[in-house]
Amino acid sequence: MFVDEVEVHVGAGAGGRGCMAFRREKFVPRGGPSGGDGGHGGSVYIVASPHINTLVNYRFKHEFDAQRGAHGEGSNCTGRDGQDLELPVPPGTLVFDVSAGQPGILLADLAHEGDRVLVAKGGRGGLGNAHFATSTNRAPRKVQPGEPGEEKQLRLELKLLADIGLVGFPNAGKSTLISRISAARPKIADYPFTTLIPNLGVVRLSDDRSFVVADVPGLIEGAHRGQGLGHQFLRHLERTKVLLHMVDVSSATGRDPVEDLDTVRQELLLFEPTLAAKPQIVAANKIDALDDEARARTLEARSRTLGLPCFRISAVTGAGLLDLLEAVWRVLSEARTAERDHDLPGGAGHQAVSIHE
Repeated sequence: MFVDEVEVHVGAGAGGRGCMAFRREKFVPRGGPSGGDGGHGGSVYIVASPHINTLVNYRFKHEFDAQRGAHGEGSNCTGRDGQDLELPVPPGTLVFDVSAGQPGILLADLAHEGDRVLVAKGGRGGLGNAHFATSTNRAPRKVQPGEPGEEKQLRLELKLLADIGLVGFPNAGKSTLISRISAARPKIADYPFTTLIPNLGVVRLSDDRSFVVADVPGLIEGAHRGQGLGHQFLRHLERTKVLLHMVDVSSATGRDPVEDLDTVRQELLLFEPTLAAKPQIVAANKIDALDDEARARTLEARSRTLGLPCFRISAVTGAGLLDLLEAVWRVLSEARTAERDHDLPGGAGHQAVSIHE
């Protein structure tokens, strides 16, 4: 089951109570107070783990608590600290604080394996009575209770990490393509919205070249406003480096291929302008069922006007796929190089990224 958005409640452990005790030994007159401090409560961290790729672990269990600190003991023994709790999430997860009805404050963007963020700090342990001895009060009967741990309501949102994002209208052939070029096996059927969850596939080319493709469910007009679950689908494209438009050029849909391309591009622009600025390639799919040559030619002409490369393919027969994948690799390599140059120290877009704890 693929789950890409959940809400959870996390609670850090409370600190242990300080101890009230007095030293009582045979040859130690006036031994004095010997109550130890309470242990600190465990904190809650969220960690990006490479071993999971969905948030399904948090679909049915929503509350997570770290261990509380142990109480202090006599003979100045400090209580044991509570164990921290680490909640693993897939890389690409956004963590929002939605406590007390907040609209959502972004706490962390766990984009890389091993990224971690402190979301709830454990309570401090209370002081034992040994801390309160003075010259006038040699036998204090005062201790501190442990402080409560932080509690927060969090929303976790997953944005898939993929190199290539497949976009297009429902039933344009995206799932067929990803099943043809990778080992992914999404559901394929001849009706709209067959795909309701994103699928990932690894494409392997010669010379040990590979990249990850995300098959995002079909978009419709108004997707940027959430129609057709548009928001849930579109956010998975935000981390991709290249967008591949799948356009059905057969007459079966009754739609104009050029209008399909323009509509999807407009939805990307309205949802997030940076999406529309990504490198893009057009795939004129279903040429095996092409019954009107003009439909493919007008799409190619529109692509040239937009400055986008266009390839005729058939995801079913495999026609044209090798040329398309080689073109995708070239555009992806350029995008990766531009991204590395952008992130180099001293580059125009370089900035330090901090994970708050």
